[in-house]
This record gives sequence, structure tokens and C-alpha cells, in this order.
Amino acid sequence: MSPFSILYKWVMQLRNHLYDIEHKAVFHFDTKIISVGNLSMGGTGKTPFVEYILRYLIEKGYSNKVATLSRGYGRKSKGFRIANDEDSPKTIGDEPFQIYQKFRKAAVVSVGEDRVLAIPSLIYEHPENEVIVLDDAYQHRSVKPNFSVLLTDFNSLFYEDYVLPSGTLRESRKGAKRADIVIVTKCPPNLGGIEQEKIKNEIVRYIDKAVFFTSVKYEKTVATKEGQEVGKKIVLVTGIAQAQKFKEHLINEGFNVVKHYDFADHHNFTSKEIEEIDGFANLENADIITTEKDWVRLICFPELPKSFQSRLFYIPIMVQFLDDEKSFHQILEDSIIRA
Repeated sequence: MSPFSILYKWVMQLRNHLYDIEHKAVFHFDTKIISVGNLSMGGTGKTPFVEYILRYLIEKGYSNKVATLSRGYGRKSKGFRIANDEDSPKTIGDEPFQIYQKFRKAAVVSVGEDRVLAIPSLIYEHPENEVIVLDDAYQHRSVKPNFSVLLTDFNSLFYEDYVLPSGTLRESRKGAKRADIVIVTKCPPNLGGIEQEKIKNEIVRYIDKAVFFTSVKYEKTVATKEGQEVGKKIVLVTGIAQAQKFKEHLINEGFNVVKHYDFADHHNFTSKEIEEIDGFANLENADIITTEKDWVRLICFPELPKSFQSRLFYIPIMVQFLDDEKSFHQILEDSIIRA
């Protein structure tokens, strides 16, 4: 590691130590708190996993008794905010807006940079909520969760990574010990038992808790304009952390990707970019496919051309456990529902 990485590591270890000995205040809440996060900078699939937990809790009878709280990365607003029908990705962030679009009838979706201030506000405004799911809150030590989920990407496992700036870790690998469970995300669907055991053996060097393996399940293509059918010739538009796997999936499904507009994560599209993409797609007589997170930003773009809308499709993704899904449910229920 570089000297900067070593310094950063020491600073984070000191910070964590101060929380461990409660020299820094740690707040506990009567409402059950589930924290979903990671050690790295991003791209581990937190939002799909938050959606997975929401969906499961709602199926278990927590409809209108569960809420989510995110920072709302990339939003133009500040402070605590509960999502409503007037909101957009600009006011609450793209990922919270995506969650709101799916779960607004069964869950409260909120954003707030300071979880310590946001959680009491959320409880005050919605006292009926029994569970709050925190998105990307693993490093928010000022809140003590009842159940902490640590995600690590199969393609960038935390035990092979280094702290910033040499690697992508926000803190030392030893930070994994705070988790109650570890989920290895984005695994190949055919990952074998021998390879799983090798990964588990490395993880238990840092945390002796249950380890589960999940993959990304791509759903059917969804049209922006109802009734439209997607063609095989497409323009791919992405603004996510790791777009290559998504592109590979489309190619494997038989799509001809004539051009890939690959933007940075949480990219805010400009009029010039929209015009360029629209013009190229029209010229090539190609449809436009994007991710669900990018789609919620695109459809909220002011005066999105009708030609763009008519060609625009997205593919939702779901979390799929490779095995032992019922065991994960049991641990979740024992820690939250039955606690």
C-alpha cells in the first residue's frame, strides 16, 4: 500500500476504535434497524439487495410497516425528506426514486445525509413503521443496527482489496467483523461448491458469520411506451459503476450493441447527450436499452424527445440466491422479526 493508504487506514481504525469504546456517541432506536452496506466504494449491488429485503418483509406482513432511508446520492436537495409523488431523481436521488417507484404503496422511502437526525424524524412522521432499512450505512457508526448486512462483489472481494487510494476500501478489511452476515454478490450462476468454500475460508479470517452467495437475475425487457417491442439492434446507455456485465448479458441474449454510451455512476444526462443518443439511434434505426437506475433519470428528463421515449427500454434486475435462501430468511427473521 502507498503511504497515503496506510495513513487513511490508521485514521479509519482510530475512528472505529472511538466508536467501539463509545467515546463517540452511538444511538440505539426501539424501531428495528437493518443496515445494508459494504467496505468498498460502491458497485456491490446495495440497491437490489435493499429491494430484496423490502420485498421479503412486505410478503411477511410488514406492508406499510417498513421504511427505507438512503443518503440520496446526487440529489439537489438537502436534509431529511420523505418521498412523494412530486419527487424525482433530482430531489431524492436516482436509487431512492427507483425504490419509491416500486414500493410506494407498501413502504415509506426517505433520504437524509445524517442518519442520526433522519431516523427520529422518520419515526415521528411514521410511527407505524416497525423496521427501517438503511441503504449504504455500514460506515455510519453513530447508529447501532439490529442487523448488519455486508455485501462484497465476487469480482472484487474485500479480502483481496486495499484501502483508498491503493484500492477501493473505505476502511480496513477488519471492519468486516461488525457484520452479522456476509453476502457475496454478482456471482456466476454456476459457481460451484468448491469455489464457494474457498471464498468462505478467506472471509472467516475476518468474520466468523454466515456467508451467502447471490447472482444477478435479469428480468424481461420493459418498454417505456406501452406495447412497444424491442428489436435486436440496440444502442446501450449506462451510468452505473460496472456496465460490462450488463453489456455481456445483452450480447449473450442476442442483441447487436451498435454503440455503448458508457457514463459514470449516477450520471446526470445533458440535453446535448440526449440529442446525440437520439440522433444516433434514429440514424441506425436502433432501439435504446438502459438499466433501471438510468431509466428513472432519463424518463424524468425535461422534454425528453418522443422519438427517444418510443425507442427506450430498460431491464430490471433481481437478487437471486445460489442456494440456502431459506437459511438467510431464517437468520433475518430471528434477528429482526422475532427479536
